[in-house]
Parts: sequence; structure tokens; C-alpha cells
Amino acid sequence: MYWRCFLGVLKREMLKFWQQRSRLLSALVRPLLWLFVFAAGFRSALGLSMIEPYESYILYEEYIVPGLAAMIILFNSMQSSLSMVYDREMGSMKVLLMSPFPREFLLCSKLIGNTLISAIQVYIFLLFALLVDVELSFLGYVYAFPVIFLLALFLGSIGLLLANNIKQLENFAGVMNFVIFPMFFLSSALYPLWKMREASEVLYWICQFNPFTSGVELLRYSFYEKFDAQYLVVVVCVTVICFIAAVRSFEPKGNKIKKVS
Repeated sequence: MYWRCFLGVLKREMLKFWQQRSRLLSALVRPLLWLFVFAAGFRSALGLSMIEPYESYILYEEYIVPGLAAMIILFNSMQSSLSMVYDREMGSMKVLLMSPFPREFLLCSKLIGNTLISAIQVYIFLLFALLVDVELSFLGYVYAFPVIFLLALFLGSIGLLLANNIKQLENFAGVMNFVIFPMFFLSSALYPLWKMREASEVLYWICQFNPFTSGVELLRYSFYEKFDAQYLVVVVCVTVICFIAAVRSFEPKGNKIKKVS
């Protein structure tokens, strides 16, 4: 019964994604513009013809690709949280939670469905990245998948926690602007941490303590067949904390109305 329930929730998320083809297009246009336009201009402006993040020289485009892949996961996770707020407003989440299955299982199933959608978008983006000669090893693509899965769970849990504390759908866009952009720009997604330190020591430590930075670096290491236990511990701990807090705070709108009355 649990397996059938999980497949049902997963199928619903996949069908919803398939019916929203513009969602895939918008998810790809943003990082592709950064890859084709921003990377070339930024590298030329700063004279970063080549940098050395992991003991070997790689082009800046190759450095930025993992950060843009993390951007896709970030925006998809927050967009999925937006749809969860909409489902709660429309009452479909209440219908889902009326099933006899534990709430933790149902919410985790939705997160896993959104995680697979994030992975599909990331690998489609990596295919387009081949057009600028960003070639990763086959093992790099394989090693990246569990990290993409973990990173999507991490960001999805944060998005779920935020969605649970938003009373109206109209307020979600404003809250996301105070979460997505600071989390993304104050990380190592676009710039190496050592370059941040050269610019500002305060900015460097802000980026260093940003948990999204740990996810980006973990993904970047996996693309080049490397591993860092410290980043893994940070991402796993934040994911567990956010997911537990999100599950405990989640309550359908109908239940809140019932309590007030």
C-alpha cells in the first residue's frame, strides 16, 4: 500500500510537470543565458581566463556549470513549494492528507517527486552545456546524481518550511525574493570563495556560512569525481532539521479554520 501510494503521488507530480511544458522551458532559459552570456562577459571582464578550484586548470564555464545546475534545483524547489501553497489554498492537499498514510510519508513522497523533476531539468541543461564544450566525465554525471537528489531534498525542505508559514498565496513571491536571490548570490555558485575573500572578508564569511554554498561545492566536487565530507554533513544536517520542522509545522488550511471556529 505504501508503494502504491508513493507511485500515485510521484505520477501526479510527473503529470503536472509534463502538462506545464513552459515550466521546463523557463527552468532552462535562465541558466543557459548565464552560461552563454554572463560567463563569457564576466570571465573577460575580470581576466579569469583560467582558475584552479581542484588542483587542475579548468575554464570558467566549466566552473560555473555546477553552480547553474544548483540554480535550477533552487528555483524548481521553490516553485514546487509555490504549487504546494496553491494546493493548500484549493484544498487538494487536505484531500491528500486525509489518506491513512502518515503525513511524513506523504510530504516526503512529494519532495522525492519534485527531486526527480529537478534531476531531469539538470541533466537536460548539461546536454545544452556541451554546446560550449563543457565536457564532464561519465563518472562525473553518475556521481552527481545522488548529490542532485540530496540537494533537491535540502532545498525542497526549506521551501516546504517557508510554504507552511505563508498564509496567502500572494505573499509567497515576496518571501521567495528574500530567500532565492540572497541564497544564490551569497554563495559560491558564480564565484570561487577565494575570489570572494579577495573582494571582502565579510562577504566571504557570509558565503561560507550559507548552507547553499555547501550544496554547490558538494555538487561541484561530485562533477569532478571528488568528495568532501564536511559539505556533506552540513547539507544532510540542514535537510533533516528543515524537513522535521516542515512536517511538524504543516497543517492544511481547513484544519486551521476548524480550530478557530
